Amino acid sequence: MTDDSRDDTIYLDANATSPVLPAAIAAAVDAMKGRFGNPSSSHACGLRARRILDDTRARARRVIKAGPGRVLFTSGATEGIQTAVLSALLAIRERRAAGDACGDLLLYGATEHKAVPEALAHWNRILGTGLTLKALPVDADGRHRLDLLRELAPRAAMVCTMAANNETGIVSNLDGIARVLREHGPRAYWMVDCVQALGKLALDLAGTRIDYAPFSGHKLHAPKGIGLLYVRDGAPYTPLMIGGGQEGGQRSGTENMAGIAALGAVLQALEEGTAFRSHAEMEDMRARLEAALRDAFPGIVFNAPPAHALPTTLNFSVPGMPSGELLDLFDAAGVRVSAGSACSAAKAAPSYVLAAMGLPLWRSSGAVRLSFGPLATMDFIIEACARIRRCGQALRAAQPAASSLSGQAHGVLQLSSEGRHGWLVFDVDARACVAIDPPLALAPRIAAMAGSRGLRMTAVLGTGCDPDGMDARMALRAALAQAQDDPGALGWPDEAGEIMLDDGHGLACIAIGGQVLARLPLASGEARVSYLLGTPDGKRLPAPCMVFAGDAVVDGVAPDTVACFGVDVDGVPFRTLADAAGDGTMVRAQESVAGFLRTHEGAMVLAPEAVADFLRTHQDALLVDVREPAEAAAGACRLHGRTAHNVPLSRLAEHLAHFLAEPRRPLVFVCRSGNRSARAALCLHRAGHDQAWTVVGGLALA
Repeated sequence: MTDDSRDDTIYLDANATSPVLPAAIAAAVDAMKGRFGNPSSSHACGLRARRILDDTRARARRVIKAGPGRVLFTSGATEGIQTAVLSALLAIRERRAAGDACGDLLLYGATEHKAVPEALAHWNRILGTGLTLKALPVDADGRHRLDLLRELAPRAAMVCTMAANNETGIVSNLDGIARVLREHGPRAYWMVDCVQALGKLALDLAGTRIDYAPFSGHKLHAPKGIGLLYVRDGAPYTPLMIGGGQEGGQRSGTENMAGIAALGAVLQALEEGTAFRSHAEMEDMRARLEAALRDAFPGIVFNAPPAHALPTTLNFSVPGMPSGELLDLFDAAGVRVSAGSACSAAKAAPSYVLAAMGLPLWRSSGAVRLSFGPLATMDFIIEACARIRRCGQALRAAQPAASSLSGQAHGVLQLSSEGRHGWLVFDVDARACVAIDPPLALAPRIAAMAGSRGLRMTAVLGTGCDPDGMDARMALRAALAQAQDDPGALGWPDEAGEIMLDDGHGLACIAIGGQVLARLPLASGEARVSYLLGTPDGKRLPAPCMVFAGDAVVDGVAPDTVACFGVDVDGVPFRTLADAAGDGTMVRAQESVAGFLRTHEGAMVLAPEAVADFLRTHQDALLVDVREPAEAAAGACRLHGRTAHNVPLSRLAEHLAHFLAEPRRPLVFVCRSGNRSARAALCLHRAGHDQAWTVVGGLALA
């Protein structure tokens, strides 16, 4: 990850959107420059534009084999879905008003794109049809349950399925669905989402029972904002938009001529068969990518059987690795993949598609989708495989040791999940570690991490701040396969030693390599405990460097001690006790500092375009990469001639004192997207550092 202007990205997210075919770009430019007329005009400029319109429509009819059916230009698949649903529901309402029995169910595949059930619910409500929406389950392979469809088809007024799933690539058994509808639901209208089918599956729509089929150009190397809707000859049709009468009165609004011209170039490439890879070539490419993934991630599980999937799509999960961390790792190597549908990627939730297939939570919440288009070349795939293998090497090389700023083999690792923060205190040389407040969801992962690094878990402790803490600790012990009785409510070992504080208090302690962890009860009769971490001087603990405090402020400890919490306190997982003892806000007024803006929280924000000037102006600024070690190993961070020091966000707490020792030295935090660097800057500011900056948009924009 460098500031090199050359873009060497390996883009493997084609199911979300695809790079535009060069011929399509040229066609769009030609339509805007040389043939810019309105196709509804009768003069020469209009006629030249009309030629584009007619040629593209004719080509589309041939590619999808529309026969006598309608082919309309739309803004994309969502408009096509809305139009199809509106048309079918209005026809159903009219049939019911005439006393015609036409079913009471709106059936849709459980793995459909959310645009389909949302459209069904919307128009069912608007039109007052009063039909019941029902999801048609899929089997473990992601294909529609034809046995259940057979039961429900007699009640179906409309059935919505997809040709191929956007997340898994699973190809639907359309012939099987057609047979069931022909035998048990002959009057049900049938819409098939063909967005992922164009250019990847053979299409013969006129030869099927399909009533409506929406398409989207940007999924197959055309620009965004252009699509097609096929309507079977004789199927009911109601325009979604009425106005100037374009598209023969079937879809009003001046046509998107640049988009139509570009789509025409893509369809021409499909017809000629020269620019795009064949099905066999794409299967070979997928097999190479699958082999690279298996090499990189032993234990990987593929979530869709290749025999039933598009040759361009792989969906997988890696035990112990959330999808977000996998995406960060791939992104560091310049490989762009996704965690599922791009429309729902911002929502932190397990994949509903994989959940509908009955896959366990760790697979549905940790899934990654890799997809390429038929424009891919073998050289591209070979480079992609090399980078995927590099990701695996980086992951194996990453050790839970200290960052480049400390050089020590011991440290503290932050482990966060769903608003809870756990802490792993470890010493690599001593092969020992202790877990404090481990989040329940991360128990298997913590156990796997300790085992893979050869670390023995000395104790699994809690501060008492987490109501699920006991369950979490028991789950971690089970995952560690420690055959021992519970040594106490908080897991403190019986064989603990003793250490003396400067004020004369003696505390029970356990050794973790060269450091000790001392147990400090917070209140008599309560199961609330804090733990002091420091380097002993004989039998004394002169100055604890950290305290694990749950959600409490600890009295009687040096103010520069770093408090690590089990939940966010004032928006941060750790801070110095000097700040925690104050008003807990540290909010400062907005002010301009050397031309840069300070946010209302106090952390300072750098726009991507301002980074170069800032680094030139502040020669002493320290560029800090807060990505995890595997990400840094997969792709080092350089911005504007400077190499960043890697201090992972999960290790930031132990380095807080180091940064606070120079409170006026500017710190510029960066990560992939800017989210983690913003948290790092906020933590530093709340601890009292006045020059902690974050780069908006992270490395993706900088």
